[in-house]
Amino acid sequence: MNKKNKYSIIIPTYNERLNIALITYLIFKHLSEFCFEIIIVDDGSPDGTQDIVKQLQQLYGEDRILLRARPRKLGLGTAYCYGLSHASGDFVIIMDADLSHHPKYLPSFIKKQMETGASIVTGTRYVKKGGVHGWNLMRKLTSRGANVLAQTFLRPGVSDLTGSFRLYKKSVLEDVISSVVSKGYVFQMEMIVRAARKGYHIEEVPITFVDRVFGSSKLGGSEIVEYLKGLIYLFFTT
Repeated sequence: MNKKNKYSIIIPTYNERLNIALITYLIFKHLSEFCFEIIIVDDGSPDGTQDIVKQLQQLYGEDRILLRARPRKLGLGTAYCYGLSHASGDFVIIMDADLSHHPKYLPSFIKKQMETGASIVTGTRYVKKGGVHGWNLMRKLTSRGANVLAQTFLRPGVSDLTGSFRLYKKSVLEDVISSVVSKGYVFQMEMIVRAARKGYHIEEVPITFVDRVFGSSKLGGSEIVEYLKGLIYLFFTT
């Protein structure tokens, strides 16, 4: 057991009834030797996600599983801010609920941070041993193209800008998130660009991103337009 540090894991949810129990089980399995809490920020899911979380609280304890519900969908960025305001850990981990981010990688995030003293450890699909599973060619090209565009214009010093599987020192996350203006899909990219501009030490860990197992993807044409607008905004403001 690492008694020194506590990790707060923030998981935003919307209609993740089919995934939330499994990801919770996997987090407990892979982080059994660490001190952690899971903060589930649910945006008024109509599918019964919150009922499942309440059952998980009975199983694991309300001190380990925190349900922080909001009345409706209010955006990914605000979900992280809301979760952060309830976090008691020294470090904060943000990850998706849909099993595209496998909890088996969490120990390597923590190990990398301990070895390097990094302020941020981010999962990357675009280095050796990293990758994507379950995407069609079009989705892969879109993601890769978005990343190349961002690398060209923003030069952030990290290989995967649009990923959302990250570990932050809590104080660093509080500092970076306070200067971010994006709310939706662009939020993750702006977070890492702002952190790089502020000079924070960022390390990467290779991950394999798995397309969601249950439910439908929330990425569509409007997110791509939003991304391009965000890229232009960050190019001129950072």
